[in-house]
Amino acid sequence: MAATIGSALSWWARAKGDTTAIVVGDDALTYRELQNWSSRIARSLVDRGFGNGVRVGVLGPNSSAWSAIAIGAMKAGAVLVPLNPRLKPAELRKVVDDAGITAVVLPGEFVDSVDETRSLGGAFASIEFEEFVALRAGEADDFRVDPEPDEPAALLFTSGSTGLSKGVICTNRTLLSIVFEASLVEEGLRPGSTTLLVLPLVFTPGLVWGLLMTIVLGGKIVIEEEFVPGRAARLLAEHDVQALFGVPLIFEAISRSGEFEDADLSSLRTAIVGGAAVPVALLERWAKKGVALRQIYGMTEAGGVATATLVREAGEHPDSCGTGSIFTEVKVVTEDGGTAGPGVEGEILLRGPGVTPGYWNDAESTATALREGWLHSGDLGSRDEEGRLRFVDRLKDLIITGGINISPVELERVIGGIDGVEEVAVIAAADPRFGETPAAIVKVSGDVDEAAIIEHCDRLVADYKVPRYVIIRDEPLPRLPSGKLSKTAIRAEYRDVADRFEKLR
Repeated sequence: MAATIGSALSWWARAKGDTTAIVVGDDALTYRELQNWSSRIARSLVDRGFGNGVRVGVLGPNSSAWSAIAIGAMKAGAVLVPLNPRLKPAELRKVVDDAGITAVVLPGEFVDSVDETRSLGGAFASIEFEEFVALRAGEADDFRVDPEPDEPAALLFTSGSTGLSKGVICTNRTLLSIVFEASLVEEGLRPGSTTLLVLPLVFTPGLVWGLLMTIVLGGKIVIEEEFVPGRAARLLAEHDVQALFGVPLIFEAISRSGEFEDADLSSLRTAIVGGAAVPVALLERWAKKGVALRQIYGMTEAGGVATATLVREAGEHPDSCGTGSIFTEVKVVTEDGGTAGPGVEGEILLRGPGVTPGYWNDAESTATALREGWLHSGDLGSRDEEGRLRFVDRLKDLIITGGINISPVELERVIGGIDGVEEVAVIAAADPRFGETPAAIVKVSGDVDEAAIIEHCDRLVADYKVPRYVIIRDEPLPRLPSGKLSKTAIRAEYRDVADRFEKLR
């Protein structure tokens, strides 16, 4: 069956091959160029034995090459595994092992990091970007492998409350369903539309809602290598951008830039924000520019966006996340499984064509999350009389900083490995820029101090995971009768961390 990302690209390359598909800085790729380049990459991967269900990791920051290689991997019939370039070798090793990655494609500046990753476990192949960059020029090529629609096409890793990374399976069917549904309800995501991406390609918003959405719809995506607020404001007008999405700090930073006031944003039709609470003042700032900034609720397992506030309700219901989508249903259930009434808090459940079929090689987590046709989010919410969803809190023990999930358990294991640390609990501290940031509450014996804990974390985990607050205490941490740490009591005791303690980084 030819209903794949690759078949969509092939169609647009024939239908409008000279139209720009991807812009990164001064580099632009037409649909014909992207089709030929990604096909040559796909052919090369297959010739090397890295097709037909083989997991291929793609590492590195945003670039034209990253985009072409990711699409090439999918056209080869491989399973694309985007790898966060901010991860340290020990973190990368875990994803490599969980996914069973056979080959990693990487820019030259990551060779040392990947070599160290390899030294921590079993062997895997490395291919430097330059080998595929050299394939950009050449004869026309339409090579692609069309896997069955329900076979895995990509694995997107997300942290769970257990601290174990989980690979969310995306198939061509789920990916195309996400695009189809979005194109029906979002005015800014229609065939030929233009999207500005200021987020990393390696996460769901960048890969699915940015790159793949654009390719299937035959649009144009302007990809920023790094986020510069004033430049983003200029690009919105320069490219007549119809779609922009991000976490609140993205929209806040753009609105505070000097270029925002004079920027023409009349082309913007879809501006959606998620990952943290959105201040009403921020919504109002964008509304004055004629842009309805709308909150969403979603998760990687549901394709990124499950529901968004309606444009006409963005001003009247700023804390709403909408009522679902045209094919995606949302409900709130109480502890006994019954449907929660208006205003009653309960767990948020989702179902729809973009929901993952499960987690890679993790039948237990799949069975826990997917029950009786519904995805159990682990999040707490409520609905009003007209069915609008309001996100309340997470039932899962996660920290979301700048829209990126951090597992407290992972950090607790890292800090617990320091000699002299007797007990540790990691909780979320309020942060004006990132929404939340990790705070480590630690009982120590000996000479362990705050600086040593931060230095240890900085060596082993990505920078955004390193705690900004470290509180050392003499007394044992509160525990439940079962002997487990009482996170509820710890959060209550340190609910005002940001007011009482100095931020250390």
